[in-house]
Order: sequence, then C-alpha cells, then structure tokens
Amino acid sequence: MASVLEKKEEHKVVLTIDLSAEVFNEALQRSFKKNANQFMIPGFRKGKAPMALVTKYYGEGVLYEDALDMAVNPAYAEAIKEHGIEPVSQPELDVLDIGRDKGLKFTVTVTVKPEVTLGQYQGVEAVKPEFPVDDASVEQELKRMQERNSRLIPVEDRPIQDGDTANIDYEGSVDGVPFDGGKGASYDLKIGSKTFIPGFEEQLIGHNNGESFDIDVQFPDDYNNEDLAGKQAVFAVTVNSVKMNELPELDDEFAKDVSEFDTLAEYKESLRKKQEENAAQRANGMFEENVIQAVTANAEVDVPHVMIHQEMDRMYDEQSNQMRYQGFEMEQYLSYMGQTADGFKAQLHEPAEQRIRTRLVLEAIAKAENVTATEEEIAAEIETMATQYGMSAEDLKARLPVDGEDNFVADAVVHRKTVAMLVEKAVPVAPPPEPEKSEETAPDAGEDNPAEAESTT
Repeated sequence: MASVLEKKEEHKVVLTIDLSAEVFNEALQRSFKKNANQFMIPGFRKGKAPMALVTKYYGEGVLYEDALDMAVNPAYAEAIKEHGIEPVSQPELDVLDIGRDKGLKFTVTVTVKPEVTLGQYQGVEAVKPEFPVDDASVEQELKRMQERNSRLIPVEDRPIQDGDTANIDYEGSVDGVPFDGGKGASYDLKIGSKTFIPGFEEQLIGHNNGESFDIDVQFPDDYNNEDLAGKQAVFAVTVNSVKMNELPELDDEFAKDVSEFDTLAEYKESLRKKQEENAAQRANGMFEENVIQAVTANAEVDVPHVMIHQEMDRMYDEQSNQMRYQGFEMEQYLSYMGQTADGFKAQLHEPAEQRIRTRLVLEAIAKAENVTATEEEIAAEIETMATQYGMSAEDLKARLPVDGEDNFVADAVVHRKTVAMLVEKAVPVAPPPEPEKSEETAPDAGEDNPAEAESTT
C-alpha cells in the first residue's frame, strides 16, 4: 500500500491511497464469499457458481460495495497511523480507479485535530478569591437551623401578625361574579410569604380567629391570567385558625437535638469549620478554573468548525437529558422559551468553542509533560465512577472501553493529573479591588424584588 497526504484549508487533509491488484483481488474474493448465495446462474445451484462466472454474468461491479469496505477501512486506518493524524470528522471517500487488473486507488478527505502552540503554562498567575467566614455568617447559619427546627403552635389570644400562618377559606369575585380558580378551603397561608397577589396577605393582619370579612385587591397588570389582569376583585375570607412559629431556644439542648455535640459552643464551632471548608473548596475551585483559563489564553489553536458543531450537538443532548431527568422534554422547554432547536444551539457556539479549545490545550500540555495514567490509577478511577453510579467496579468495567485509544477512563485520569500539575505550579494573586460605588448609583437593597403571585389568588 502507498499513501500520500496533502494538507488543505480548514484543517482538512486528503489521503491518496493506492492498493495493488493483488490486495484488491483478495477483497473481491472475500466479497464474493460473503454474497455467493445471492447469485443465481443458470445451470448452477444457488451459491455454487464460480466467481469468474458470476462476475462475467453480473459484472465485476456487483462485488465492489463490500470489497470497498473490506479494502478501504484497513488501508485508511494504516494511513492514519503512518502519517500520525487524528481525524475529528467522518471521512469522505472518492474512488479514483478500481478494477481487478488495476487495483484500487482512492482518496479520503477528513478534518484532523489541529496543532496547538503552547504558551506559558507553568507558573501562570491566576486570581484566587477569598471567602472569609465571620461571626455573622455563623450566626446566620445557626438562625437558619433554628428556623428549620421551629414548630407551629395555635394562637388564640391575639390577632394575626406578620409571620403567622392563617388557615383560611376564601372566594374571589370580580364585579360580583366568582371567577375560576378564585376559591379555596382550609388553605394555610403564611403572612409575609407573598404567595398571594399584593395586598391580600397584608389585609389579614389584625383579624382574629373565626372572623369573616372581605378583602379588596387589584390584580397586577402583568398577571398571568389575562381575564383578571388589572381587575379589581373582592375576596370573601373566613379565618379558621391562626398559628405562630415557635423557635427553639439556642442552648445546649438545642445543640444536642440537631447535632452530635453536647454544647452550643461546640456546635457553633463545627458550623464555623464547615463554612471554612466550604469556603476553601469554593476558592480552590475558582482558582483552578482561573488557572485553566490563563493557560488556555496563552496558547494558540484554531479550532475546526466541525469540532465546534459536534460539541454544540453534544451540549444540546446534555441539556435535553437534564431536562428529561427533571420531567420535561426539550421541545416543551424550547416552546415555553419561544426558541427553536437551531436558535438554542446557536447560543452554544461560543461555550462549545471554548470547551474544545481548553480540552485541546490540556491534551497538548499532557503530551508535552508526558502525563500518563497507571493501571492502579485507572482502577481507582473506575472504583470512584462505580460508586457514583451505584454499581460494582466489575460491572462498570465490563461496560467500559478501557483498552486502546478509546480509554476515556485513562483520559479522565490524565486530565485530572494535568490540571493538578498546573494548579500546583500556578501563582495565586488577590482579586482586583472592586470599584467604589457612589451614593447616587448604589442600588437600594429593597429594589427590584416585586412580589409575584404564584397562586390563582
């Protein structure tokens, strides 16, 4: 076999491959053996006619389709290995010459993985943010745990207050006519939750258990029911019961109830340590991302369009699977968002290109630094993956292509080791100071937080 490689634009190459008549004849004979039972020749039982007679009767071309598969695939694989290229697209075959006496000459056009010109990747500077843990954050978490362990107790001796939970019956009407979805019975409504339309919950405050009264409200102009949007409505309401949140005392007994610690001081210290661990993990994760971004920015690589579009399709499928896991079909989501599949994919172009660019740069660094995965590391990775999927390592290993060039488990190990090396040698720098905000432009903490009606009321 002889092969010649010619480079084209857009990372395409053309392989011209010449197979001798002897090699192609062998493929013809294998094709004939595979299809012999399909040929009917007068005077011969089905499948018993010799190859020479079959090709004379039907023409030699009757064997070409399978013969091409049998001859082209191994020759193409050998040419790829010979020229050291990595195809990233489906090959396009063009037969130039074919025949028993001529042999087979063909070209394969394919897009190949681009070359990466690495810049500085050892000792790059990258921002490592800080997330300090202070007393206020610990107290906030303690308060959250206190509220989580609160209980509702009946209220009999006072009117409804903000924060109470009122059990109510209600029926709404517009111009005296009840509307669909405006009626409810024994509904628990927490005052201040902003579950109902603006003005409804506030008008419950001050009323007592057992009272019946009317509430006047106006539906927002952008209410999701166009028939009610902007309309004045009256709700007839009856308060069935009132309950308040009783918070447990923050003492040693509370610590014993919600944790393995005997004192509140010990429990608070454990909350601090947990927050410090989470803060460190968050800072390290962001530092790692910033290191990878810096290393990628220092490299030069021209990503082929075909790789970008393949990644866009892959990201689209990932999103589809995620939506399906949540109980939705991608088509439903796109319809709700007023988008098409093509429009959604178009938004993925830039992140897909960046993902491919990063992967190519990290692969090039791994190759330059001779980063490899040992058998022990691969086995450990499979154990970790098996635990995540709730499977045994043996069952998972049986399903994985863990040999040869398809060893994506080894690739995952090499990727992680490469990133760890880059992070270890990187230089962390503090984030730049945030620009000072003037009083005129500083946003009000209470702005842009309108209550939204999630109920029919």
